Amino acid sequence: MKDFMFIFRGPSYEELQLSPEEVQANMQEWYNWVNQLSAKQVYVGGEPLLPGGKVLQGSKTVVTDGPFAEGKELVGGYFIVKAESLEAATEMAKGFPDFDRNGSVEVREIMKME
Repeated sequence: MKDFMFIFRGPSYEELQLSPEEVQANMQEWYNWVNQLSAKQVYVGGEPLLPGGKVLQGSKTVVTDGPFAEGKELVGGYFIVKAESLEAATEMAKGFPDFDRNGSVEVREIMKME
């Protein structure tokens, strides 16, 4: 089995103006998905990311506040999962609970450094 990273993008709960009850219901969807992946023994780990941060770039290493993505889309978190192939990992990613909230998942294989 290979390791894959799911990178989650989308608007924040504040931008979506979700009520506390909607946030709780959404979090339950996430817990259910993690439990499903865990039951199949393919979930390695993952965490949400706080919205603030810093971006470093350029040969003179300019540091700016960020990260800033196009529009209102930001990287909100990640999972590491085990799968036989990119296609199998992509199939797993279809359980992402925020597709209907304008979210997206990038699926990437993790390169092993020997």
